[in-house]
Amino acid sequence: MGFARTCSVALVGVEGVVVEVQADLEPGVAAFTLVGLPDKSLSESRDRVRASVVNSGAEWPQKKLTVGLSPASVPKSGSGFDLAVAAAVLGAAERIDPRSIADLVLIGELGLDGRVRPVRGILPAVLAAADAGYHQVVVPEQTAGEASLVPGVSVLGVRTLRQLIAVLTGEPVPDEDPADHGRPDAMLAGLLVPGAGIGTGLAPDPGEGPDLADVAGQHTARRALEIAAAGGHHLLLTGPPGAGKTMLAERLPGILPPLTRQESLEVTAVHSVAGILPPGEPLVRRAPYCAPHHSATMQSLVGGGNGIPRPGAVSLAHRGVLFMDEAPEFSTKALDALRQPLESGHVVIARAAGVVRLPARFLLTLAANPCPCGRHTLHGAGCDCPPSAVRRYQARLSGPLLDRVDLRVEAEPVTRDDLLGRSGRGEPTTTVADRVREARARTTARLTGTPWTLNSEIPGHELRTRYLAAPGALAHAERDIERGLLTARGLDRVLRVAWTIADLSGHDRPDHADIAHALELRTGIARGVPLTTGDRP
Repeated sequence: MGFARTCSVALVGVEGVVVEVQADLEPGVAAFTLVGLPDKSLSESRDRVRASVVNSGAEWPQKKLTVGLSPASVPKSGSGFDLAVAAAVLGAAERIDPRSIADLVLIGELGLDGRVRPVRGILPAVLAAADAGYHQVVVPEQTAGEASLVPGVSVLGVRTLRQLIAVLTGEPVPDEDPADHGRPDAMLAGLLVPGAGIGTGLAPDPGEGPDLADVAGQHTARRALEIAAAGGHHLLLTGPPGAGKTMLAERLPGILPPLTRQESLEVTAVHSVAGILPPGEPLVRRAPYCAPHHSATMQSLVGGGNGIPRPGAVSLAHRGVLFMDEAPEFSTKALDALRQPLESGHVVIARAAGVVRLPARFLLTLAANPCPCGRHTLHGAGCDCPPSAVRRYQARLSGPLLDRVDLRVEAEPVTRDDLLGRSGRGEPTTTVADRVREARARTTARLTGTPWTLNSEIPGHELRTRYLAAPGALAHAERDIERGLLTARGLDRVLRVAWTIADLSGHDRPDHADIAHALELRTGIARGVPLTTGDRP
């Protein structure tokens, strides 16, 4: 009788659970049994592992073989257990020393010829292994860079099962060059899922992508964009078609600061599990940008799918921008599903196969026309929509959802002087990005020692007791609450925006003008506050 064990990782959403892979050989009729709640793709590993071991030059044991995945109560899915199963079988057959694999974590899919194919979710899997106290992992060679992002873990990247056997037995390691030298590596196909991006892209570095200077006019909207980027505030842009709402939203990621190390790991883990991590770029350093079509379902936005739920658009936009163009055209269920992640920064999805908690701290940007034809706010443009149709169209964005949006700005029609550049060219992305970085630095210095990093994350109680505005600055806000123009949540969000405006202006705390400006951006009621940026007309 032979026995060996090693470890792998089962992913549930973007969180991992270390799974012990045990192999037991007993005398009897040759058979291969796999137990421990495997899914279909994992059950098929029996055939993949058998062919891979034989084609790697090792002898397949002709005995009764049982492979157990423990804990048995955790559902396991995917082909990433193949390498661990093969190593456990070879250890039980004494082809390799069972002690050499007992403390290893092995992740990878096996081809029938013995090649080790990369799988998605390497980063969160290695993070789970490190948290469980494991210090040595074996992964496919193509994903070794991604696994190496985890500190304190020794990573071995292998291209074939033969290489792994040689390393574990102390034999000369064979040089396994790709068969098609100079051609794209077909093994990388396992890392990408066609159609899984849901409009997701990575923001280019400032100066390389779309430039804010290309936007004609829109001085108030540009200022709101800067405030949204500096404080992480959600933004609603309304206005007629062609005013530049989409252009503004597409340029928002470019003025966001680069991700911190921790934020990069969070974003990379989500993208790795979703299968949209660009090959050759193991670490995402720029804020993601996700722009789903208005026909997107609720499941595609918050996450879902067969079996264990997969990340949706709100998770793919984590630490970045979720842009919803033509927002009233989205289904009501899809829009209202955003309310919980907007408040909590994560989404919890319950399905029959399990409950998954996915990160979803994104900057929401909505763009909407004022009516079905889009000409309701244009003087003399001939809007044919009856008042009832205008009300129904605007009511598609529910009150509870809009209450969570800090900035509501109307994009004015572009004038001839703005379009031809006679009124001056707007500031470029790099200039605005520098101001955003400076404002965030002030925010970070003020919030040092707290669990918050942005003004938009500060709880309302702290804003009213710890981070106080200047004396008398809340007079307008108090009047708006009495008149029913502002809710309790709305007051908290006005205070958060006011702190961001103060950080952009270099004030120690919000004064009367900062509060009035924040109220104007939320309620749309002019307060007589001039713009304090280079975009002033």
